[in-house]
Amino acid sequence: MKICAIICEYNPLHNGHLYQIGEAKRLSGADAVLCLMSGNFVQRGESAVMNKYIRAKHAVNAGADAVVELPTVFATSSAEFFAKGAISLLSKIPSVTTLCFGAETADKDLFLHVAGLMNDEPKSVSDKIKTLTGEGVSYAKARALAWSDILPESFLTSPNNILGVEYTRAILSFQSKIEILPVQRTGAGYKDDTLHESYSSATAIRTSIAGGKSVENALPSFVSPDLPNTLEQSLDGLEKYAIMTTPKEEIAKTLDCVEGLENAFKKASKKNASLVESLTSSRYTSSRIRRIALQTLLKIDEALIRDALQEKLYLKVLAVKKTRNDLLSALSESELPVLIRPRDEAQLFGVQKRSFEADLLAEKVHALLYGETGKIDVFIEE
Repeated sequence: MKICAIICEYNPLHNGHLYQIGEAKRLSGADAVLCLMSGNFVQRGESAVMNKYIRAKHAVNAGADAVVELPTVFATSSAEFFAKGAISLLSKIPSVTTLCFGAETADKDLFLHVAGLMNDEPKSVSDKIKTLTGEGVSYAKARALAWSDILPESFLTSPNNILGVEYTRAILSFQSKIEILPVQRTGAGYKDDTLHESYSSATAIRTSIAGGKSVENALPSFVSPDLPNTLEQSLDGLEKYAIMTTPKEEIAKTLDCVEGLENAFKKASKKNASLVESLTSSRYTSSRIRRIALQTLLKIDEALIRDALQEKLYLKVLAVKKTRNDLLSALSESELPVLIRPRDEAQLFGVQKRSFEADLLAEKVHALLYGETGKIDVFIEE
């Protein structure tokens, strides 16, 4: 069997995602499409608009054959560790031959070239990044500027290109046999917050839901009935409580917390303004602030993330077509335990168990925010 994988969030699944799944099937020639999807929280440090089981059901309805959860320790990390974590799992599934991802630049050879360069970063680039960050520029912007004389213009300022490069870097670093398949994004850009007639970004869809606007034209018909009525639920109160009750030495152990940021978090937790409003700056992006706060709430520190990269974790199945038992058999050929029913969780230990406990805590926090029970049968009718 040949499996084409898609690393995704589907927050929510929209027409552009539907197009990508179709292209993944058409261009890869694979026997199945496997989605590795973030759970109840996403890479920007925000809660998903619907719980992971509902979003996994949407993925299967859109044409995917199965959905496996990207563990929370990776799903809530920076792009580098998000990608490394995802590729570390996919590389352990022998049948995964292709990774399909959306990109502003759908050039396979270019992604391989750029990833190879970045895995052997020149000292001149490293020095420039260090200089720029020392001047108060965010790391992401500093890296894009430092590489701008070597790489195609704006290549590292396009969000999907950035993730695509990180996936490719991880594949090269792990010496994985997975082939990349970049697919040209259709319609609105990642950060475009305006609704369009057919293809709108997830950002625009979430913004419109929050503003009480109809988004039905931007979504497949099977997604709209499950959308929440509002996105007013805020993590800020829970995160402030976590910051106030967590010793600053523990906050400092989160992945992105550097340069005494734990002290700034402690002060900000006592203010009326949100943590993001208080702490976002040209140096520290809102996404970085959200990730630090969320990982503090979910008790995910840098050591756990790095340990999880080194250990064999698990494949938590969120949804699968009822007719695709052959795909479950293919997953079981990996060196990772496959979790389908609650009793399967008893086989986890050590880092596996600690990582899975973060997934369970994320479920509880998300349910608290949205009042969802939401778990569904993982076996979905076609």
